[in-house]
Amino acid sequence: QVQLVESGGGLVQPGGSLRLSCAASATIFRGVVMDWYRQAPGKERELVAGISYGGINTNYADSVKGRFTISRDNAKNTVDLQMNSLKPEDTAVYYCHSNRGVWGQGTQVTVSS
Repeated sequence: QVQLVESGGGLVQPGGSLRLSCAASATIFRGVVMDWYRQAPGKERELVAGISYGGINTNYADSVKGRFTISRDNAKNTVDLQMNSLKPEDTAVYYCHSNRGVWGQGTQVTVSS
């Protein structure tokens, strides 16, 4: 079965941290770029971070640079997003994406005091 399953979302106070994880089927994980996107209420979905298959190349939205880190474990077919110094404007549904055109179901991240 081809799928992406996210986990790790939740409610956190401003300045806090969360780690999102995405478990992927091998057929949509191996050899491709993996990304994390997010969509806040009333806004378009936006790219947060991406990582090449070898993990050497990464890219980040300007709004998260220095705070978020994307990583992947090719042995486990997982891609993670470590989010530090979270801000209320980071509140959104976060989606895992495979460049084979597959999306996860999303996980809610809420940053609020």
